[in-house]
This record gives sequence, C-alpha cells and structure tokens, in this order.
Amino acid sequence: MDRRKINWPVTLLLIIGSIVILFPIYLTVVNALKTPQETAQSILALPTELRLDNFTRAIEMTNFFNALKNSAYITFFTVVFTILTNSLVAYAIARNLHKKTYKVLFYYFVSAMFVPFPIIMLPIVKQMSAISMMNPTGLIILYIVYGLAFNIFLYVGYIKSIPVELEEAAIIDGCSRWGVFWRIVFPLLTPMNATVGILTALWAWNDFMLPLVILSDRNDMTLPLVQYVFQSQFSTNYNLAFASYLLALLPMLLVYIFLQKWIISGVTKGAIK
Repeated sequence: MDRRKINWPVTLLLIIGSIVILFPIYLTVVNALKTPQETAQSILALPTELRLDNFTRAIEMTNFFNALKNSAYITFFTVVFTILTNSLVAYAIARNLHKKTYKVLFYYFVSAMFVPFPIIMLPIVKQMSAISMMNPTGLIILYIVYGLAFNIFLYVGYIKSIPVELEEAAIIDGCSRWGVFWRIVFPLLTPMNATVGILTALWAWNDFMLPLVILSDRNDMTLPLVQYVFQSQFSTNYNLAFASYLLALLPMLLVYIFLQKWIISGVTKGAIK
C-alpha cells in the first residue's frame, strides 16, 4: 500500500495558523452567548445558558438593519460601477500602450497605489465637503476612483493576453470599437471581473477609514462604523459588543458560503490566465 509521507513542518504551520484564526472566533461566539457575570468569571469557559437576547439588544442598540442596508447599497453599486468603468478604462489603455500618452497614463494610475491614504485624507474631506458629497453617493464615487490604480494594473495585464485578432475580425464584420468591447472583450473578462468584484466587495464592505471621514449623517453609517461607535459608547459591555461583531460578520460569511464555488473559480482563473 502506497503511503505518502506527512510533511510535518507544513502540517504544524497549518495547525498553528488554524488556531490563530479560530481561537478569536471561538472567544467571540462563546462570549456573545454569555451574561456579563459569566464573562467576568472566565472568558474561555462555555456558557451555562445561551443568552440569545444579546443579539436582539445589539440589533436594537446599533440600528443594525439600517447599517446593513447602507453597507449593502454602497457595496453593490461600488462593485457594479467599478467593473463597468475600470474595465473600460483599462481596455483603452491596454490596446494603446504603444502610444506614449497611454503609457504615461498607465504608469500614472499605477503610481497611485503607492500614495498612503492619510496623506490625501484631509484634501478628500475638504473637496467632498465643498461639493456637498459627504454621503453614500460620494463614498461610492471615491471607491470607484481609488480602485482605478490596482484594478487597471490587473485588467491591463489580462487584456493583453486576449488575442487582438478577435477584435480585428469583429471590426471587419462591421462592429464598432464600442461594440467590440461590450460584445467580445467584456465577456472574455469574466474571470478578471470576478476577481476585481470580490476584492472590491471586501474592501467596500469592511472599509472603516473612508466612511469615517466621508459619512457625516448617523443614518448613513455602515456596519464597521456602527461597530466603532457602539464599542466607544458601550466598551465595558463585552457580551453585546461580541454579539454585534458576529452580526456584522454574518452577511459576508453567508455570501461566501453560498458563492464560494464561483468565488474560488473566478479568482483562480483570473490568477492563471
């Protein structure tokens, strides 16, 4: 019988990595179901009785469903318009990189990846305030614009691998350049669109700094902002805080569970193209 040798160093690293990831989740789940007295006695012990009302109170105190609606709205439109606009810009650049102007544009966009956010944070706030865009719509626009640098870097490399002959054949058949992109190129970008969409969704959903400086109305707060405000106001009530963290984690966890097949397939195809 053929026995494969166990790679103990790799196995040990996987075990350590799993513990590092799962242990905080265990603490969060266990303490979200406890009373404050039980948490004070031991944060590691299992609860003697499941306190599901912690979640009900956390929902009420954080206005959870309103924050969930805001996060879903911002994430959805950010992902849709990022894919539509960023792929179009990248296509124009990728097919004209032999021209000096487009090559300069490409390096200009890519160089934006090396600009730290704190440096431009104050100018962003002043500019968005001046045009009265301190709201979710302004936040979506900023996500689309600031995603350009990395997304163009991904898209251009992928588009360059698509044979130009496909586009030339379509043009000979009477298709316009606009039609070539939407009918030929854009469908071929599906793996990369999946990759960009996943990365953008995770960024927009989990981002804290940009909503913090842009959203001025409490009713526009996203889930990360609500968690921050809740923790600052009720920092000693760890049970409700842990319950609110689990509620904020749940939507993305459900999305991953139900869409993991397409997520993994999209990322893999986008990486090996």
